[in-house]
Amino acid sequence: MCRPPQHRRFVSEAKEREPDVVLVGDSIIYHLQHSNTWQRRFAPLHALNFGIGGDQTQHVLWRLTHGEMDNFCPKVVVLLVGTNNFNFSPEQIADGVMANVNVIRKLQPQAFVIVMGLLPRGEKPNHLRERNAQTNELLAGRLASLERTQLLADYSELVSADGQIDHQDMADYLHLTPEGYSKVFEPVYDLILQILNEKECLDGATGE
Repeated sequence: MCRPPQHRRFVSEAKEREPDVVLVGDSIIYHLQHSNTWQRRFAPLHALNFGIGGDQTQHVLWRLTHGEMDNFCPKVVVLLVGTNNFNFSPEQIADGVMANVNVIRKLQPQAFVIVMGLLPRGEKPNHLRERNAQTNELLAGRLASLERTQLLADYSELVSADGQIDHQDMADYLHLTPEGYSKVFEPVYDLILQILNEKECLDGATGE
């Protein structure tokens, strides 16, 4: 696999910066950095954004094993990938996500890993949305026994009672709008703060 310029930049950032938080994934992660939610919530944390549009689970796995998880020690890693694997079964997608989780845990054992479930997609219920939901169910079971790892997959605010998604949250029913980013990533931010605060307390108690 060739090395995209974004990947080379990410590897360089990993060497030059010391972030507490790193977010890795596809276009949902990539576009987050252009949102108000990033500026208000994540930028003050000195977070790094390692998102590339169109990436599937295998692309992210290649990136992680070729330098993007080296040369730094983040306290939290957020992973969101899988919706672009639309020709794969839920079991295969879950396998791909778990392969990424296992690599992150191996290369960054000190980090808490937040796995974001696949977002619903499509204006109305459809087979792609069902596939994503089935993948999230599989991930819930596989991640339940892992320490310092948590799945966030409650996207009920995006879906109305009749099963439709509002274009004000997902303009193309795949990518998030500013309103959608706020709804989806505020819980992520809250969990990150909780993790960072707990670590500070533990470090203070141990004198580190």
